[in-house]
Amino acid sequence: MNFLYPGFLFALLAIAIPIAIHLFNFRKFKKVYFSNVQFLKEAKEQNSSREKLKHVLVLISRILAIVFLVLAFAQPYLQQGGEQKAGLSNLIRVYIDNSYSMGMLNKEGTLLDEAKRKAKEIAAAYPITDQFKLLTNDFEGKHQRLVNKEEFIQLLDEVKISANSPDLQQVVNRLQSDLSANRNEKAYILSDFQQNFVGDKPVQTDKQVAYSYVRLKANSIPNVSVDSVWSLSPVHRPGQPEQFVVQLRNYGETDAADIPLKLTVNGQQKAVANVKIPAGKAVRDTLSFSGLTAGWQEGVLRIKDFPLTFDDALNFSFKVDPELKVLSVTGNASGRFVRSLFAADAYFKLSEMPESNIRYTEFSNYSLIVLTGLTNPASGLAQQLKAYVEAGGSVVVFPDLEAGANVYSPFLKTLSLPAVKELVSGPAIASSMDLKSPFFKDAFEDIPKNIDLPQVSRYFSYAEQRSDHKENVLSLPLNRFLIAQYHVGAGRIYLSSSDLNEKNGNLARHPVFVPLMFNFAFSSKQEQPLYYTVGKSTLLESDQIRLMANQHLKLVSEQFEVIPEVRQTPGKTLLYVADQVRKSGFYELKNGNDLIAVVAFNDNRAESDLRYATEKELKTTDINALNLQLKNSGSELWKLCLILAIIFIAIEILLIRFFNNPKNRTTT
Repeated sequence: MNFLYPGFLFALLAIAIPIAIHLFNFRKFKKVYFSNVQFLKEAKEQNSSREKLKHVLVLISRILAIVFLVLAFAQPYLQQGGEQKAGLSNLIRVYIDNSYSMGMLNKEGTLLDEAKRKAKEIAAAYPITDQFKLLTNDFEGKHQRLVNKEEFIQLLDEVKISANSPDLQQVVNRLQSDLSANRNEKAYILSDFQQNFVGDKPVQTDKQVAYSYVRLKANSIPNVSVDSVWSLSPVHRPGQPEQFVVQLRNYGETDAADIPLKLTVNGQQKAVANVKIPAGKAVRDTLSFSGLTAGWQEGVLRIKDFPLTFDDALNFSFKVDPELKVLSVTGNASGRFVRSLFAADAYFKLSEMPESNIRYTEFSNYSLIVLTGLTNPASGLAQQLKAYVEAGGSVVVFPDLEAGANVYSPFLKTLSLPAVKELVSGPAIASSMDLKSPFFKDAFEDIPKNIDLPQVSRYFSYAEQRSDHKENVLSLPLNRFLIAQYHVGAGRIYLSSSDLNEKNGNLARHPVFVPLMFNFAFSSKQEQPLYYTVGKSTLLESDQIRLMANQHLKLVSEQFEVIPEVRQTPGKTLLYVADQVRKSGFYELKNGNDLIAVVAFNDNRAESDLRYATEKELKTTDINALNLQLKNSGSELWKLCLILAIIFIAIEILLIRFFNNPKNRTTT
């Protein structure tokens, strides 16, 4: 048997009071002289024996009433789960939930303070020879060693609110990571048990450990959070309009009206709004602004909502590029259409190379490569393009129909594309498009019923094979395509079945050609995520970063520096930061003193949901396997102790009132 509040056991000293009364307050009899006392003596001896028995029974009733009343306040419970091995010491593992939700208040103060007090009471219930192990959401190295009771209490005092928020299964796995067969394993989990923490899947535990759950209850409060943000702009260009969609969520049971929302970029206010959010719902609002200059941008979305404030701000970062580099490799005069197209917008920086003089080493400098009318594409070009695409680049191929299938089939096969089946000639046929495709987003203000689409009279028919990495952009009859997108490695190839020669079709002069090619270029630009989550995002992605042998990357913030593990993959550089980032904010990714990127981190929004698991919901996590005991929600033993205390008080009253009640009478 264990006690949830063992400190109350000191009140058992109160049993000395009825014992003292019994010893020093006996009833005294007076002597009465009679001429014949034979019958009177017999009556007095009989009454004296009954009186002594009455006093003993009253004393026992008073002692038991006090004992069970004290036990009721100490709240005894039976330890379930885990086999207790005789003669072995105890290893007590205590998990303290120190997530943001544990900063909420109740009548005891913050939940974290209450959890610390209960953990100290748990420690006080065990002998000084037992050992302890503390676990928090930070999974810190200093908590991996066994400590005595005094060191355990010192570690408890150092626990503070953390941005990390693991789930229940992760906590249990950590508690069971180093079990010992030479000890009695006991584990206490002290938490508010949010629904997100408990989850809805059975928790796998080791039967060697005796688990006990101590639930802490906070006052119910409403909460509104900045949930997420994403960009509607395909690319970020200097001075151009920007659109960001922000999602706000109301976790409360009442509507939230006139929530002020403010967007700042690099410390300058860019947009404001007032948002109304129904109870338990999420709403979205689009914020538009302009006037950005080239470089990395640090955006912050902020609301005002009390008392929970950790989720009132959302950080995000993105880069405004001054230009987008495009390479045009041409084999005939049709390349002029590509030149005219990209020269019309100063954002695109177009470079041209003739088919006879291609500089392969420069491919990595460009976001998009356009091949137009190559008369004899070499195998070396195909190998270089494949490596470029697999590393994340984008290529557009407009073949030369006059070159024929024998020239283009080997070239296309090297690029993991279908071979040319035949050259189709005939009357002009119209293509079709999927208007929901992102390539035609914002291309039309109004869509007419009889929309004018590109037409072709000569085109390649390809020997199609069933492929999951293909998507038609412009389709032709008989399950053929005019332009299709193929995913190859980390990049994309856009293959056309026709060329840009005007005698073979009107694609080059059709209005659809402009937004189509622009979106091909925009899609080639790889954007890093707007933000990451503290304690959850351990892997960061970046564009390919080339490092020398003596160079290393580092994440730098105010008085904080992390050196991540770097791994190179096709088209990307992966940075492993593990759990080193523990605070929200902006971090600069640097190579020496050179700024590579700005990375934004935010606190986990799972802590924003202040809904707590009920006892019924906790049972869905396989309560039989966990052998859970919700101590503070009521153990049956303290109720039994209270009932027994009342029963013995009633027995005492009955004994005093009815047992041997008639007074001793004597006659002369």
